[in-house]
Amino acid sequence: MKFFKGIYRSEAKVGRFLWVLAFSGIAYGLYRGVQDNYLAEVIHISAFERGIVEFFRETPGLLVVIFLALMYRFSDSKIFKIGCAIMAAGLSGMLFLSTNFTHLKFVVVIFMVIFSAGEHIIMPVKSSISMDLALREKAGASLGVTSAIAQMGNIAGFLIVTGLFYLFSRLGFGRTDIFQFRIVFAAAAALAVLAVLVSLAMKETTTKNQRHRFYFHRKFHKYYMLEVFYGSRKQIFLTFAPYVLILEYGADTSVISLLLGICAVFGFFLSAPVGKIIDKLGYKFVMVTDTLILIVVCLLYGFSHRIFPRDIAFIVVCVNFVLDSIITLCSMASNVYVQRIASNQEEITATLSTGVSVNHVFSIVIALLGGWIWKQTGIEVLFSMSAFLGLLNSIYAATIKKSEETR
Repeated sequence: MKFFKGIYRSEAKVGRFLWVLAFSGIAYGLYRGVQDNYLAEVIHISAFERGIVEFFRETPGLLVVIFLALMYRFSDSKIFKIGCAIMAAGLSGMLFLSTNFTHLKFVVVIFMVIFSAGEHIIMPVKSSISMDLALREKAGASLGVTSAIAQMGNIAGFLIVTGLFYLFSRLGFGRTDIFQFRIVFAAAAALAVLAVLVSLAMKETTTKNQRHRFYFHRKFHKYYMLEVFYGSRKQIFLTFAPYVLILEYGADTSVISLLLGICAVFGFFLSAPVGKIIDKLGYKFVMVTDTLILIVVCLLYGFSHRIFPRDIAFIVVCVNFVLDSIITLCSMASNVYVQRIASNQEEITATLSTGVSVNHVFSIVIALLGGWIWKQTGIEVLFSMSAFLGLLNSIYAATIKKSEETR
């Protein structure tokens, strides 16, 4: 594609891969735009129960290394296709759910876990495919492009949700009316199926050599530790930040999806620049500075209601919700770090998949612990803990040395 000339290898075929990212990005935006309000207002999941739900939803991330081990003979692109299909199955299940189920909460969690399994299977191979298609010195830029494409899809999904729920409210639908949620789930499922169909036409662009079933290497120990800090910190915001807006400030589906849309807009415009900054200034600089900024974001999120009047606090929290999303873009730096110290493409994929599992070992515990902390002590302690994890991340990233690179 001419627009991406200078980033990807001349023989690389990136078109279908990027289209799959776009379609699945829209589907994810639709689903994510309604997820938290659906859980809080339709399924009646409390803040404490939200942590329990997240424990199960994130369990596939812990098990992803096992999933990939079972597919160790498959190429990255084949694993990518399987992950897309599993995501589509999860969204389809959410569509056909009925509020008449006796154990509705349990069934909802099952399909959330199925969707999450596909999402987590895709995570490491998506980054690996993206870097494999790129020129070696343009790995960061390639990750920026693929992130921007996915963000563009998210933007569309979030804005569609915002528009639909505003329209539904004007038509007299209540915040908890299941019909409007089913419309969104139907659109998300249809786009996820379309992504699967397009992915089937992708050529095998990555290597097919057998990768290690379980891969831990001493030279990646700093990457594993960084994933522990990042996964734990990320989980607090991912799980509880929307719930703070919904339960503490009364934000409805349109507000949540609009905020997520704004996050995606910033992600779209900033992903490529952040990728270039990683290439220019180095992954270590980005790893250290992003989490230092994050400390302020976390503290303001947890204490704004004690510092400002309620209306001002709501605005401050919304701004910090967006800032956290922007900071998350910098997580690309750890992928580039792995690429620079890895010996080959299979080692990159194996290490990234192990990293996903490593960060989920702690993130699923944080999800359970976070709900309990909120219930017992409030959001102040919860987000102070997130700030502390960010500080540990910066300190540890500062120990990385250039001499670790092998290529």
